This record gives sequence, C-alpha cells and structure tokens, in this order.
Amino acid sequence: MSQTDPADDVQSTFSGTREVDPRYALDEARLGGWLAANVEGYAGPLIIRQFKGGQSNPTYELATPGRTYVLRRKPPGTLLASAHAVDREFTVISALHAQGYPVARPWALCTDDGVIGSMFYVMDKVEGRVLWDLKLPGLQPDQRRPIYDAQVDALAALHAFDPAAIGLGDYGRPGNYFERQVGRWTKQYRASEIEPIPAMDRLIEFLPATLPPEGPTRIVHGDFRLDNLILAPDAPEVRAVLDWELSTLGDPMADFSYLLIAWVIPASARNGLAGADIEALGIPSVEQTVERYARLTGAAPRNLDWLFAYNLFRLAAICQGIAGRVRDGTAASAHAKTMAAQVPMLAAGALSFAKKAGA
Repeated sequence: MSQTDPADDVQSTFSGTREVDPRYALDEARLGGWLAANVEGYAGPLIIRQFKGGQSNPTYELATPGRTYVLRRKPPGTLLASAHAVDREFTVISALHAQGYPVARPWALCTDDGVIGSMFYVMDKVEGRVLWDLKLPGLQPDQRRPIYDAQVDALAALHAFDPAAIGLGDYGRPGNYFERQVGRWTKQYRASEIEPIPAMDRLIEFLPATLPPEGPTRIVHGDFRLDNLILAPDAPEVRAVLDWELSTLGDPMADFSYLLIAWVIPASARNGLAGADIEALGIPSVEQTVERYARLTGAAPRNLDWLFAYNLFRLAAICQGIAGRVRDGTAASAHAKTMAAQVPMLAAGALSFAKKAGA
C-alpha cells in the first residue's frame, strides 16, 4: 500500500460541494484544455466546485452542460513519503470497472504537474445516495437490512477477484500483510506524534508480537464502510464504491473486520452502532453479518478481538496523521482538529480489545 496519510478515512469525500478552497484552486483554462484533449466527449463550459470531504486528496466536481465529472488530485505542498498516490486509485478503479464492479467510470489520468500543479485523475460522477448515519434514520426496519446486506455483498464480490487475473497482480506485495500494516501505521504514528499516548506504545509492542495466521491475497479497499458507497436513489443497490486511496493487495479479513468495527464503536464517537437497539432498527448483528460474508466467501474471522484492536490502532494512527497535518498547517478539512482529538479514545478502545485478545 502506497498511501500513508489517509485523512479521507475519517470523512467521506462526497459530502456536498462548496466554493473551491483558494489553497487548492485550479487553473480552469489549462484544465479545460487538458479535458478536451484527454476525456472523450468532453465539452465545456466548465463549472468547478470542491467537495467538502476529501481532505487527504482534494476532490472536485466538474460540471458541464452534458456530463458531470469528479477530479481527484494529489495535494500541493510537503507530503508524507509515498502518500496521496492518486495514480494507484486510477489503476484499481480502471481494472475493477472493466470487470463490471460498481465503481465510477474512470476517464483519464494526468501525471503532468504543469496542468493544475499536481497529479490528478478524472472519473464520472455517480448519482445516488450516500448514507452517513449508520442507524439509517428516516428508513423503516425492513428497509435497513437490505442496505446492510448489499454492503456485505459488495465487499464479498471485491474479495472474490483473483488480483492477477484482472491485471492487479503487482498492485501490492503479497504475504505478511498485517505485519507490514502494523509497521506502516506505527511509522505514521511516530512521524506525527505530538505527545506520548501510553496505550499506543503498548499496542505498538503487542500487535507485531501476536499477528494472526496469514490469509489469501486479495484486493483490499482499506476504508470499506457505508458512507463510502453510493447507493441507488430508491433501492438497496450499490452503484459505486468510493475512496480507493488505501487500496492494495492484502488479507481480506482486514477489510471485513474494519467494516465490523462499526458495531463496537459508540455512536457518540465516530458514528458507530454500539448502544443502539439494532434489532429494533432492523440492522443485522455482527454474527449475522459474519454469517453472510462467510456464506459468500467461505471465510470468517478467527480472532475478532485482535482484528478490532488492529483496526482501532490503525484509525488512531490515521487521526494522529491528521493531527500532524493540523500542526503543520496542511490539513484541508474543517473537521481535522476534531478528528485529531479522537486519538486517545481510539487508542484506549484498541487496547481494551488487545487485552481481550491476550495482551
């Protein structure tokens, strides 16, 4: 995995638009010329707005009379090493779109910094619903379960692909996935550390010493959650999976257990389900979700406590990365300071699961 500063993990990209942040302004004339030369069927005039999320990779809506596109760019300025690899996003969605998997249609990648100041790619804007609140307010109980089932089905379908068979055999390194991930997030945490957090120090010792058995190598999304999906306006159908910034080759249990942490995170903390009456809401339980995924893939998590500890540690490291960007003045989201403040809570949660797993 090349990306190491995924602030998109905390707030989904497609959360409405606003005027373009002056720090991330685009040269409209140069961009328009590039689009005319590289995107089949493009015709202006062009109206540019910026999505409110996407604080790691600034993301824009490009509206024309005939079609609306989305542009994802690498931000300008000093960046963490190998972060913001939008060319990797373009590679994975191109391969998956060719297989009929629900992603936005990719149009073109620009590696010439001279056009807008950094690398970017353009894809279709997919219309539909982005559901932010996991409790799905405004829906009836019999409407909620199909949405959760569709989410699991889309993840299982992703994990069914043989990466080599669809041209992604070299999209990441096979093997030792959790070992490499723990090392990577530890490095990010240390690079962005502002003050000591004892729980993080304990996790940095515990996780690499207790790694789970290695699973098969599959495409992992890295941030698979409900608000990174666009659903049909009136049906429980996934039309597009968004935000592939963290995608790589790895153990599918990392993706699946990340989806499952929604059930153990309090609603007051990060839009979780812990404490909600999910049976009354019509939302499936962890056990029912595991059963559906296992039926579709033939695989099920073996040590959820370790996996939950790992995922919460990873989220804490991500939030610490945002804290570092706040410190350095490069965070592009108004929510960044709030997200950064969550590091101690996430670390404490991770350590509680680590203790259940044998720490």
